[in-house]
Amino acid sequence: MTPKNDHTESVRAVRQLRHIRPVYAGGAALWAASAVWTGWEDPGSRQMWVSVFFLAVFTGLLSVTSLWLWRQQPAGAGRPVHHAAPRRTAVRRQANA
Repeated sequence: MTPKNDHTESVRAVRQLRHIRPVYAGGAALWAASAVWTGWEDPGSRQMWVSVFFLAVFTGLLSVTSLWLWRQQPAGAGRPVHHAAPRRTAVRRQANA
């Protein structure tokens, strides 16, 4: 049986999605501003509904990307790494007089 996810493809996909997520956020912000502007100028117009449609598309892409990246995080990604302390204690050695 093949593994659930291939590590190299998963790392590449995570990197690409981290790079594209700001593009989706910018697109959602742009279409939100456009929808508000056209809704203010001409409520119920075709341009307003097109802006609302693209706002929904970019918001959906952003949410799916964020959800996928959240699921790809390792279990302890948010916690600091604690390394084990050395087992033997330091012994002071004094020079012979």
